[in-house]
Amino acid sequence: MENFPCEVIRNFSIIAHIDHGKSTLADRSLTGTIAKKEKGRNMQVLDKLKVERERGITACGHVDFAWEVARSLAACQGALLLVDASQGVQAQSISVFHIAKEKGLTIIPVLNKIDLPAAQPEQVAAQMQAHLALIPPMSFPSLRRPALVSRRFWKQSSRAFLLPGDPAALLKTFLFDSSYDPYRGVISLMSVQGGVLRDKIASTHTHKRYEVTELGIMHPEEVPTESLRPGQVGFVACAMKESTEAHIGDTFHRMGHPVDPMPGFRPAKAMVYAGIYPVDNNDFLKLEESIRRLSLTDRSVEVMRETSSALGQGCRLGFLGTLHMDVFRQRLEDEYDASVIITAPTVPYQVVHRDGSTSFVSNPTDFPDTADYAAGGRVKEVLEPIVKASIIVPEEHFSAMMDLCYEHRGTNLDWQPMDVSGTYEDAGYEKSDLRKITFLLNSRPVDALALIVHESRVQEAGRHWVEKLFKIIPRQLFEVPIQAAVGKTIIARRTLSALRADVTAGLYGGHYERKLKHLNNQKDSKRKMKRVGKVDLPQEAFFELLSSK
Repeated sequence: MENFPCEVIRNFSIIAHIDHGKSTLADRSLTGTIAKKEKGRNMQVLDKLKVERERGITACGHVDFAWEVARSLAACQGALLLVDASQGVQAQSISVFHIAKEKGLTIIPVLNKIDLPAAQPEQVAAQMQAHLALIPPMSFPSLRRPALVSRRFWKQSSRAFLLPGDPAALLKTFLFDSSYDPYRGVISLMSVQGGVLRDKIASTHTHKRYEVTELGIMHPEEVPTESLRPGQVGFVACAMKESTEAHIGDTFHRMGHPVDPMPGFRPAKAMVYAGIYPVDNNDFLKLEESIRRLSLTDRSVEVMRETSSALGQGCRLGFLGTLHMDVFRQRLEDEYDASVIITAPTVPYQVVHRDGSTSFVSNPTDFPDTADYAAGGRVKEVLEPIVKASIIVPEEHFSAMMDLCYEHRGTNLDWQPMDVSGTYEDAGYEKSDLRKITFLLNSRPVDALALIVHESRVQEAGRHWVEKLFKIIPRQLFEVPIQAAVGKTIIARRTLSALRADVTAGLYGGHYERKLKHLNNQKDSKRKMKRVGKVDLPQEAFFELLSSK
């Protein structure tokens, strides 16, 4: 890489909706520049993970991953907006497009798959011009043939992108991703904004100092080099022992020569929490180690231990969103062969106490009961997190989208016609009338099933989950009441009838009082079992209950 001057280096991103061709374009672009893969079932250079190929989230445009998208775009000088001519501009394209514009990147629009029977290149080009103020200068048929990605295309693109920084300036590097190697410690991916990266560096956020032991570029695997120059993106090993030291978005400089940090740095913030438990309690330690290893490659996940009386030992994890949670679960299953149960996700609530102190609750089990709100109780009010959301919908779906917003207590609604998309940002907390629903089996609460819902949905949620429990719980030798309660008030109930043995089957003849005596003894036994009996939900029932909709 030392033979390539900074003037000919450009870093760019490919912005596209799922299945619009971003992975294929990237692979075709790299044809002839790197060695072709000869081993493995996945022949693509990108999409190394199974979950990436199945979900189309190579460069995640989903709103859950807006934080990761923003940090990746910060390492680029430009972007290609790739649009499928048969589908038009869609959700992820629009949301990431606006992030790229805010970063000041040069954006080149490109039409893909113009040779498909359903393609409407003129209409889609007009759509891009009307809604995004972009005129597509280039178009491709199917990108499956490498020759179609011409040198002329890349020359035209690179001229439009900004030049990288000055190698004579003070060193300034941007850390935008990291992984963990058991032998080398934390491996950081850095983008050099100015200066030359060689040996000693320091963090502007933690002020810790490091000695660079190894660095290089990804081609697509690690290739060592002597230095990294402006515009180059590479890996850096610097004896960083803990992954918590690698703060995504942090700025590094040469030791003894501080620089101003790059703007926009903020730590990842978990938006939803859920408990993860092994299907077999004996596998907890194995699951905990798997979660620890996987979280080393995903710094946005928060991990803490927790114990449930129903599910045993597990971990409570914080995620960027529900899709992030589902992807993490799938990676646990694919990469570590883990069988897990995930409890219903919840958001963190802020509890304001009467003494003026505040606390945050992310586990429904710890949520205040109704009695805590009463006069003399310890809780003054509960605040729920809110977001400022921008949702863009076509005019024909306007009514359904408004109904969805009102269903989730949306306020200050405004609208404009366009294709579906959505982004949101944290807007703090506001007071809300929330209730904790506790589910009881034979009058005993099951902590793993507790829910936090708004007061307006208490009755609906209680009946819904009681019906699910009624269908899933196996029958016992005694009658089992299934109840949903808010505080001491029962809001829904179903009764699971008892399994009944025919205790008179072996009796032949005799007075009817003889049979009646056996039946009365059976009733007395069942009353005693109901009084002292305990209903244990099998793990399979929990899995079916929490994984069903």
